Amino acid sequence: MKGIGIAMRVLHRGEEDLARQLTAVAERHRSEHEVHHVALDLAGWSRDHARRLADAGAARGPGPDEPAGSRDGGLLATLRSKAAAVVGHRPEPGLLLLRDLRELHLSAAENSLHWEMLAQAAQAARERELVALVSSCHPRTLRQMRWTNTMVKNLAPQVLTSL
Repeated sequence: MKGIGIAMRVLHRGEEDLARQLTAVAERHRSEHEVHHVALDLAGWSRDHARRLADAGAARGPGPDEPAGSRDGGLLATLRSKAAAVVGHRPEPGLLLLRDLRELHLSAAENSLHWEMLAQAAQAARERELVALVSSCHPRTLRQMRWTNTMVKNLAPQVLTSL
């Protein structure tokens, strides 16, 4: 059952990353009150997911280190932002928000796929506690995806046609 532990650690890392991304977006778009407040609430969900995964993982005992190939999207985004500042090019606030929402959506979608894989493995292994954890957390990840998708649908026409 080493694979389940690996999946849990990858998902834990993904939820922590999404919580950090949501918090950063909330701060970057503080003037957009809906984005600010909802993103902070959604970040809390991801932190809760990460905590619950860590608790479940601790109950399973120690496992191998996380496999290579961890995401470094946060580092690349930071480098792009710094490079843009150096050359004096700052994207329009609306475009920046759309980009942030896209990245949030992709991170939530990746987590959703990991939740689905973990659910299937937990069912196959007949691990009821793990199935219950997935059943509790995965729907909130789907709601995170629906929120980002709705925000993109609402903002894209206005932002992209006003350039």
